[in-house]
Amino acid sequence: QVQLVESGGGLVQPGGSLRLSCAASGFRLHNYAIGWVRQSPGKEREAVGCITSDFETYYRDSVKGRFSISRDNAKNTGYLQMNNLKPEDTGIYYCAAPGACVGYVAGSLGQGTQVTVSS
Repeated sequence: QVQLVESGGGLVQPGGSLRLSCAASGFRLHNYAIGWVRQSPGKEREAVGCITSDFETYYRDSVKGRFSISRDNAKNTGYLQMNNLKPEDTGIYYCAAPGACVGYVAGSLGQGTQVTVSS
């Protein structure tokens, strides 16, 4: 069964950090990009960032310098390290495994993990 499972979400205070994981099963991630998507309350789904199969990374402007995407192909897992979190980062975070870092926001996603940034 082809599946992506996100984990690592939770409640954190502003300025805190979280590390999300995206574990793939049923297929090998090494030939795919790994994209991270979030949906914040009252907002449309948006791309957070992406890492290609060649380890190039892309980020939306609002998270540059705070978020970092990585991957461990041996573990078939991708990661989203989030530092200096802000209340506006609150939302459900999803991962995707597109062929390239384009068009993944509207594609197939995992079940998501909730991130809440609040004091």
